Amino acid sequence: MKIDLHASLRAHNTFGFDVSASHLAYLESKSDVVEFVSQASSSKQPWQVFGGGSNLVLAKDLPGYTALMQIKGKSLLKESPTHFYIQAMAGESWHEFVEWSLNNGYPGLENLALIPGTVGAAPIQNIGAYGVELEEVFDSLEAFDRNSQEFVTLNKQDCNFSYRHSIFKEEPHRYVVVSVCFVLPKQWQAKLSYAELTKVFANQQSLKPIDIFNQVCAIRRSKLPDPQAIGNAGSFFHNPLVSDDLYQQLKQQFPQLVAYPNGDQWKLAAGWLIDQCGFKGCVMGRVGVYEKQALVLVNHGGGTGEELLKLAEQIKKKVKETFGVSLTVEPVIFN
Repeated sequence: MKIDLHASLRAHNTFGFDVSASHLAYLESKSDVVEFVSQASSSKQPWQVFGGGSNLVLAKDLPGYTALMQIKGKSLLKESPTHFYIQAMAGESWHEFVEWSLNNGYPGLENLALIPGTVGAAPIQNIGAYGVELEEVFDSLEAFDRNSQEFVTLNKQDCNFSYRHSIFKEEPHRYVVVSVCFVLPKQWQAKLSYAELTKVFANQQSLKPIDIFNQVCAIRRSKLPDPQAIGNAGSFFHNPLVSDDLYQQLKQQFPQLVAYPNGDQWKLAAGWLIDQCGFKGCVMGRVGVYEKQALVLVNHGGGTGEELLKLAEQIKKKVKETFGVSLTVEPVIFN
């Protein structure tokens, strides 16, 4: 296992914040994972494992041990009469894996195209987009369990999935995910519940998975900035869930309120709330809010995680004062 000392993390977080890691390890095999956890634990210092760095706010230099998950590989694991079971190692690019699955005849992930980050981070965040949630296509994963000091297999129930939540957030330093298995039906059906997809494909008779893939990519590119061009981590806040009572009160007060039913609750569009508070396109020093999507905070160049978090707090405070709704931050924060 390779370890660099006092290594820059600027290239390993999509905000491009220039902080360093005291010890930076590169995990390229399962044995590297065991060695890393053992070495970090025996040192009695903090440790963490990063994927693509697309869901991080690094506001300080990191002490202890940091690892980059770089285990690669993807394959058809098995198939049943009704389903394909495909596996990807944790260090694979999520978007490239989705593209690979379509190219190899395993549709079902196309609505989740162009989400930044790695496969290993997908179940941790319980990602979802454009009408599909990860847990709908998730079968199981393999992870190193720090408690038992062995590799374990966790199924959907074990992962305790809920909206953008999983057991890995409840016990953040227990598991290191090394691979994920997805189950995809052989009888493919298009998922078009998302309004923009419904509109585009309403009258199309011979719809193919690649059509949805391409449209999702186009939608994402129109709304979200490329991290290579401007530092960002995609959506910065969760869409808040509120009771029906609060929704009805807000709808009466704000007739244009954007919200979606979610069981016996309502999911409010956080971007709309932030936009109504006047933050869209605002600039604070070297950071700001993206001009095309108020849900995205950006680093215009040379900004720091500390500056970004101050802006985030201002946004949270104003939304709370205006709507009585508390926003929660989506990325993992190190400060």
